[in-house]
Amino acid sequence: MNAAPTHQKLQPEFRLLVFLVSIGFFMQALDTTIVNTAIPSMAHHLNEDPLRMHGVVVAYVLTVAACIPLSGWLADRFGVRNTYFAAIIIFTLASLGCGLSQTLNQLILFRILQGVGGALLLPVGRLAMLKLIPRTQFLAAMSLMSLAGLIGPLIGPTLGGWLVEVATWHWVFLINIPMG
Repeated sequence: MNAAPTHQKLQPEFRLLVFLVSIGFFMQALDTTIVNTAIPSMAHHLNEDPLRMHGVVVAYVLTVAACIPLSGWLADRFGVRNTYFAAIIIFTLASLGCGLSQTLNQLILFRILQGVGGALLLPVGRLAMLKLIPRTQFLAAMSLMSLAGLIGPLIGPTLGGWLVEVATWHWVFLINIPMG
């Protein structure tokens, strides 16, 4: 019994959508780990004890986890396209706020806002792909998007350390602005 494969190569008309969703997932995943190697530099610049800086990491991760369930409701209420666009705007502006922060409290506040935007990027982007890409091409689309999400946390610590060495800790956040 030879069954024909039920998946196909991703067609060109869907590549832009997959690319945009992949960039969003990459940014969200990258920001989970890029901060880790910049914490000592941030603590020094903000005149804080490095042990108090854990809030910068925890605020983002907890906000992402807490806000993911809202993504479906927001997409239904305001539309997938509008919600995804708002997520990119929130994430990018919060990244700018993080990069310009002068106190630990400001940084944590902007990390929370960044987490809200980041929480919407993956599920709403995936929902857009599910609605628009034919079922036979969905596996190829998800594979490409997932690859971007896996690369982000892998290069985050190295990229964060490099940015701190060649520039300042601010750039671990400002790097999101061109992608946004």
